[in-house]
Amino acid sequence: MAAFTAADVKNLREMTGVGMMDCKKALTASDGDMDKAVEWLREKGMAAAAKKAGRIAAEGMAYASVIDGVGVVTEVNAETDFVGKNEKFVDFVKGVAAVIAKENPADLDALMACKYSADSDQTVLERQQEMVQVIGENIKVRRFERFEGGISVSYVHAGGKIGVLVNLESDLPSDKIEQAGKDVAMQIAALNPRFWDKSQVSEEVLAEEKKIMLAQMDNDPKMANKPAQVKEKIVGGKMNKFYAENCLLQQEFVRKDVFDGTVEDYLASAAKAQGGKIEFKKAVRFEKGEGIEKKQENFAAEIASLVKGN
Repeated sequence: MAAFTAADVKNLREMTGVGMMDCKKALTASDGDMDKAVEWLREKGMAAAAKKAGRIAAEGMAYASVIDGVGVVTEVNAETDFVGKNEKFVDFVKGVAAVIAKENPADLDALMACKYSADSDQTVLERQQEMVQVIGENIKVRRFERFEGGISVSYVHAGGKIGVLVNLESDLPSDKIEQAGKDVAMQIAALNPRFWDKSQVSEEVLAEEKKIMLAQMDNDPKMANKPAQVKEKIVGGKMNKFYAENCLLQQEFVRKDVFDGTVEDYLASAAKAQGGKIEFKKAVRFEKGEGIEKKQENFAAEIASLVKGN
């Protein structure tokens, strides 16, 4: 059996919302494999789909903006939350976004080689290195996306915790659909859907979901003895719930004060009210520090070692 740690149990609990003892049982049954442990818990009916985001630890800022009609979303990391709110740091992030909009770099390496501004010979990399010296922390541009064409709408949540960029196609002017785009971006920020539309869900994902649903019924005393064809029919009905939970356009629109229905229906309603059409094309959601694990200091152990040393 593969070894696993208390931290693994804690991580599984954070991912699934299941109690510690059941998480320990799942890891034991799955030889320490986190993905298999999640599946084990789901098959037992103890957990819904694992939360998409991993542990969020790195600081800095996720930023989204529309610059001269070009949509940009980027993440720039720093070591502390304090620096993430520093005016010079925020100006640097906005400057990086402006370079991305203007220069359309192919990747991070190309971005770092671009001139940071028209009134300076500094590259983005050189400005980043200068910021490290000025602020006294490690600062790094981590990622970016850029949308050209269509109508982009940006949204920044909680001062840079989440940046969302939505791209729409419409026969209406941008000012007429900006609020609808902002509402959809807020939905994406809040619920972090796995897919934009049910048409994007692959056969592999559907097969996995059906397998888990059937396993859940097999583990349910009230359902276990039902005929296979009945179970299959029930699974078919449950897939609509899967789409409603995981696909943006099929999700219930969260702002019930504005519209009661799905996101897809909300966009159709907003377009009709303006006398035109609005079509969702794509979006990007960056969460600050997503997938980056910050070093966790064990201060109790550190103090104990210092005392022992004396």
